[in-house]
Amino acid sequence: VQLQASGGGLVQPGGSLRLSCAASGFTLGHYAIVWFRQAPGKERERVSCISSSGGRTLYADSVKGRFSISRDNAKNTVYLQMNSLKPDDTAVYYCATDLTHCTYGSTFGTDSGPWGQGTQVTVSS
Repeated sequence: VQLQASGGGLVQPGGSLRLSCAASGFTLGHYAIVWFRQAPGKERERVSCISSSGGRTLYADSVKGRFSISRDNAKNTVYLQMNSLKPDDTAVYYCATDLTHCTYGSTFGTDSGPWGQGTQVTVSS
């Protein structure tokens, strides 16, 4: 059972990136998925989550209106589209199963499965 994030890179402020979270060894469509990020010297931040069906999505206030989460269960993949990127978005991004089922904005991701391998996002001019 493994999750792996990919798609990170270096982008200028105002630019866009799309991250992918791919699963191996299990069916991603059975689980809500949460994206986290962690910058050096900072606490882990919950970014966004999506329910197992894709019918419910939640976002941290810091990314609301700029990031969009989606999933393609046929491809066993969850995506995080990040637009209007800011230097403060610089971090390693991780995905995990959301054991709270992406139910409430105040608690999504507070109980999660193991993090997969992260992907570095750097926003800099």
